[in-house]
Amino acid sequence: MHFNKLDLNLLVALDALLTELSISRAAERLHMSQPAMSNALARLRSYFDDPLLVQVGRRMEATPRAEALRDAVRDVLVRVDATITAQPRFDPAQSDREFNLLVSDFTLSVIGTQLLSLAARQSATVRFRFHSQVDNPQRALERGEVDMLVIPSGYCSPDHPTDTLFEESFSCIVWRESRLARQGHLSFDEYTAAGHVVMQPPGGVTFESWFMQRYGVSRRVEVTSFSFATAPSLVVGTQRIATVHTRLARLAATYLPLTLLEPPMPMPRMQQAIQWHKYRTQDPGLVWLRQLLHDAAAAMDSAWASSEPPAP
Repeated sequence: MHFNKLDLNLLVALDALLTELSISRAAERLHMSQPAMSNALARLRSYFDDPLLVQVGRRMEATPRAEALRDAVRDVLVRVDATITAQPRFDPAQSDREFNLLVSDFTLSVIGTQLLSLAARQSATVRFRFHSQVDNPQRALERGEVDMLVIPSGYCSPDHPTDTLFEESFSCIVWRESRLARQGHLSFDEYTAAGHVVMQPPGGVTFESWFMQRYGVSRRVEVTSFSFATAPSLVVGTQRIATVHTRLARLAATYLPLTLLEPPMPMPRMQQAIQWHKYRTQDPGLVWLRQLLHDAAAAMDSAWASSEPPAP
């Protein structure tokens, strides 16, 4: 099919080339031969009257013209894909669809069991692929690389629909045999004087930046982890503190020798949100997935409400 004398199949090749910045990897991505991809690039260069990709040392880089085309081409392809692949109805018990969700390990730890259990109760035959946090998650959504983001609302893109999934507070956790655990409370001076275990998220504003801006002092960060879920275990056997999501803290305290303490300063509650591409709002499969996530959040809160928090 052609539009303005451009073979629209070439847009798919252009998208792969601008994503991979490599003829061989783009060919592999589209299951094409390398000569066929080279031919597609030659036709694209002729149509746009621009080299599009140029060799710089050992790698290829996009020209300014190609950079200007990158998001527009991806937007067209996502819109076409959303229109063509959308089914008039969705039956989770008859579908072999794979849902790609970008989530943190915190979210998976506290809601993953309920999500998969509820899907199993519906005899769902779908597959779930959970992707770890990345810098600029909105780009993965806009490029159609994931179906849904589950992230704090402050990180959501203003260009796509958002729905709050649940709210979360924060707690301080310490080793059960530590001095602060035996003391049973935590002052602000003790908090700032202690060593801290922190999780460093990819990109975005860190808790350290917020704390410094709000209180004018720095915490003594002694251990940095790439994972929310590992932070509680890293205080065991030490006098350190980890400030983590309360649900995660309570979960960790069921299998680790930990004590939960109230933070010595007010902390804003976090709104965990789900976000999907604006072109896929009416996708019956994603409508089902959004409802499943809300049902899982309700089941999670019901489970927390019926259990007693760990005693100091």
